[in-house]
Amino acid sequence: MTIWSVVNDDTGEKRGRELFARIALLSVLALVVASLGLALTPGSPPEPAAPPFSEQARAAALTDAMRLRAAGAELGRSAGGTGQPAVARTVSLLTSQARALLLPGDLLPGEMVPGQSAPASFASPVPATPSSTPSPAAPPAASLPATAASSAPALATELASSASQRLADAAVADGGMARLLASVGTAQLLQASSLAAATGAPAPPPADPPGPRPSGACTGKPASPSSSGPSDGEASLPGALAATVRREHETVYGYQVALTRLSGTAATLASELLARHEALATGAESLSRVHCAPVPPREAGYTMAPAFLASPAAGLGGLEASTLTVYGDLVALSEGETRRWAIAGLVSAARRSALWGSGTGALPGLAADPAGFPGLPSPGVTPSPGG
Repeated sequence: MTIWSVVNDDTGEKRGRELFARIALLSVLALVVASLGLALTPGSPPEPAAPPFSEQARAAALTDAMRLRAAGAELGRSAGGTGQPAVARTVSLLTSQARALLLPGDLLPGEMVPGQSAPASFASPVPATPSSTPSPAAPPAASLPATAASSAPALATELASSASQRLADAAVADGGMARLLASVGTAQLLQASSLAAATGAPAPPPADPPGPRPSGACTGKPASPSSSGPSDGEASLPGALAATVRREHETVYGYQVALTRLSGTAATLASELLARHEALATGAESLSRVHCAPVPPREAGYTMAPAFLASPAAGLGGLEASTLTVYGDLVALSEGETRRWAIAGLVSAARRSALWGSGTGALPGLAADPAGFPGLPSPGVTPSPGG
């Protein structure tokens, strides 16, 4: 091989190595630039998670209460005559319920005006505890028509529709929220009937929840008598069932005593309701067995207050009203068929209380002081985070 050919080969090989090094360097630089670009480019924000069913149900209940409240207030200003006191009572009821449903985080632009649909910001961003029960499709922000009620009978019909939705949502919501929704729906149902009766209109279609027949047998280890009522103050399903059984036993005894002092239509009504309470006591005992909870024994008798003996009709009203919180507790601490049975029991207890002239308040079955509820904003005023 000649000298020039060797030199030529060495030069070409050197140039090839230099070219390869440049290409490699450029590739590395390109990767660095690309990675920096990706790091500096903001990614798409993740879609916000849908609120839990219980929170959506609360927001829908608040929306309906505010809309019906505004419709009732407008109806009270524009009409006169028959039914106006009942309309005013309806507005007062819805005001208390809206305050109970309101959370500090709710964005309320003020009172809704009749004919106005609920704004998108009406739902609260505050989450609720996830439910262990599979949730159905979440309720819409406003489950009723956006048009205002044109008359007291129309308002009664829409109020009954709202009550039906609240009771349906209560069957699957989280425990505490289920109790609140059942309480709201029960009071709305009674007020719808009262409003229709005050205006001479036919009663709205019944929205009472179905009362399933408790069935089944204990499939686990039966609880000991000491576990039927929690000793540390913590509420439990066995404790709520035991309280329901005891209260129904006492109520049955009260009706038996009252029947010896009543006559006429009051005695007929008391006899019918006595049979109903005997069936409720049997149902509560059956549910206790299904849940492996001990059944409290029937007492030989109960001490009745002198006022009860002097005025048995009023005493039965107070006795019925005392069962509301018991059924409210059972709604909160149960689920499935047991909760549906408890909701039906709450509604029927409120109806029986009203039959005897005992008031049930804006939230039957819920022990709460309305004075502690947050106030509603004035029109055009947005509430502060503190309520």
